[in-house]
Parts: sequence; structure tokens; C-alpha cells
Amino acid sequence: MPLLKDCRIIFMGTPEFAVATLDKLIEGGCNIVGVVTAPDKPAGRGLQLSQSTVKKYAVEHGLHIMQPTKLKDPIFLDELKKLHADVQVVVAFRMLPEIVWSMPPLGTINLHGSLLPAYRGAAPINWAIINDEKETGVTTFKLKQEIDTGDILMQEVIAINSNETAGELHDKMKLVGASLVFKTLDLYCKAEIAPSPQTTSSNVELNFPSAPKLISETCKINWGSTSKKIYDLIRGLSPYPAAFTYLDGKIVKIYQADISTEGAGKIPGSIDTDKKTFLRFATHDGWILIKELQLEGKKKMDIASFLRGYHFN
Repeated sequence: MPLLKDCRIIFMGTPEFAVATLDKLIEGGCNIVGVVTAPDKPAGRGLQLSQSTVKKYAVEHGLHIMQPTKLKDPIFLDELKKLHADVQVVVAFRMLPEIVWSMPPLGTINLHGSLLPAYRGAAPINWAIINDEKETGVTTFKLKQEIDTGDILMQEVIAINSNETAGELHDKMKLVGASLVFKTLDLYCKAEIAPSPQTTSSNVELNFPSAPKLISETCKINWGSTSKKIYDLIRGLSPYPAAFTYLDGKIVKIYQADISTEGAGKIPGSIDTDKKTFLRFATHDGWILIKELQLEGKKKMDIASFLRGYHFN
């Protein structure tokens, strides 16, 4: 087995979450022989090509970059083979075909934002907060064909604060995850850790929560629910994609809120405001007091700024 500094690594990732891990590997002296990321995409009013944050980092550090449109493209596969990687590392990338993840002799290691097998799926950070979990974590595991089911290498627990948003947990998790990937690679390349199955005879009957892709219906606030559930939904979807409701027929996204029980008993969804400093929506058992929001077609703002310029119908 090669030592970590001698191990030839291909890194695969696209968003800002993945940059922390790539940076940790570079700073740790790892031999990154290639970086695979998403193709440039048109963005903005001018539809100019926009690079992924991983690509921008890779360009700055002079790394070899690959941006395949199709992961089974023979040209891409040939380029991968010629890099003679010992192992591949995947952080926030798309699903890989077996011909890619099985290519290196040490296989492919993935970082997932939960304590697997809990919260398998596309949005583990969001769902952990929406479900009011008190802790989550990060897992490194060996990829196999069924998504998020591969054998576990290492895990680390992360506490979730009672008022923490998905964005705050994301920023905390990317750093913890980066360190875990580095630690995993170091031990794995020296054959000092062995993968272990996610499900055993002792936990196979447990019903682990999942983390499916967020859709519009997930983000729509049901004011007939309890204040606590709505509050957890808001922080679990903040800052993206954001929980939303309607105000005078227009969509309004809510980024920060608080719970109030004063004067509970109003019709769920009805509003109460002094038109200067506060706006609140009635719930099943109280109120959600809005602190930061964004009206359709407008910029995000705190509630006082919003009320100064808004005229209720």
C-alpha cells in the first residue's frame, strides 16, 4: 500500500462544499493528479460561461482538470486510465457509473453529510434540521452502485444547535468533512482501516430517515402545522432553497423567523402586523414571527426594512 504522499489521487466535485476538502488535500501535500468537475454553464443576464467553484480552485493551483459531459464518454475514460490513480475521492458530485468508480485499485471514497445509513440521499443537511435532529455528522465510505450504501470507512459526529440553519451547518460540516477525508485517506492508504457494512444484523430492521431531493412542495409552508415544525422547516431550508408562503398573492421566501405563543388561537395562515416593526403568521398553536424575508421580484431584507416600503392590500 502506498503512503498518502505517494498515493495518486483523482478528486471529483463541483460546488463550494467540495472545495474545502480539495484544499485540505492540497495543503496536506497530497498528490492530486486530476480534478473532475461539471462543465462550464451559461449564467447571468449575458449568459456567459460560468465555472464551478472547484474548477476555479483547480485553475488557481495548476491542477489537471477534466469536465466530461458524459461520464461514460470513451475519451474521458481513456484520460482517467492514463492518470493511473490509486484512489478517487468524491465530494458533492454526480452519480458515477461503475466503470468510473471501480477503476482505481483502491476504489473510490465518497464523503456524505450524515451518519450513514441515516439520511441517504441528496439533501442530508436540510432534512436533519427539518426533522429537528440534535446531531448529525459526516461519513466516508467506499462507493458502490446503489447510492449511499457503500461500506463505511470513518464517521464523525456534529452537534446541531437549536437555532442553526442549513447554511450554518453546511459551513461547519464542510470543514469537519474535509478533515475526515484527509484522515481517512491517510489510514486507508496505509491499510490501517477496513470498510465495514452499513447494515448489520443488529440494525437491519431499523427505519432510518432518508434525505430525498428538495422539491417545491417541500418548501411550501403549511400554516396548519405546529410553530416548531414550521420553524424547523424555515431554518432547514435557509438560505437555499428557502421556505415560502404567499403575501397578497405574491410568493415570499422566509429566511429567518422566531416562534411566538402570545395571543395564539387565530386562523392558521392569517397575519398580524403593526406595519412598522413586526409581521407574524398564525399557526396551529401560535405564531411565526418573521425576521428576514424576500418578496417575489425584490431583494432579501430584514423585516423592518421590508415593512417600511410595503403596502398591504
